[in-house]
Parts: sequence; C-alpha cells; structure tokens
Amino acid sequence: MPENNSVTDYRELISRIIKSEMSKRKIRYEDLSQLLAAHGTVQSSANLRNKINRGIMGADLFIQLFLVLNVKQLDRDSILEIVSSLND
Repeated sequence: MPENNSVTDYRELISRIIKSEMSKRKIRYEDLSQLLAAHGTVQSSANLRNKINRGIMGADLFIQLFLVLNVKQLDRDSILEIVSSLND
C-alpha cells in the first residue's frame, strides 16, 4: 500500500467499503439503524449517514457494521483496488 495516502484517503476508503456492502445487500441507512438496534447499538439513520459519508467512526462501530451487514470477507486486493481508484 502506498505510504503517501492521507487521512482523507483512508476515510474515503472506509466510506466506499461500507457503502459498497450496503449497496450489494440493498440496505438503506434506516435498515442499517434497525439492524444495529437489534444487536443493542443505537444509531439513528441520520447519524449513520453522516458517519459513513465522512468515513469517520470508531473501530467498534466499523466492526458492528460488518457484522450486521454479514460481510464474509474483505481481502487486501479489494482494499488496494479502492485505494488505487482514490489516487486516479
């Protein structure tokens, strides 16, 4: 992974990863809010939208999102592909 990526690039990476997983499953922010609530995490759809769009959230929420979205795998090549598209 190139070392000249800024914090903004990593935030965009996080945003794109989560949005991609949501899109694959046709899940809206309201759906995501309800899925998290079923697992004991209260986040409004507006709050999730802001956090995901900015790519700024705690690691705990990031992992919870992966769990409720039922993400099976995120491989290094997929991450590098997204990073590469950020630099284009």
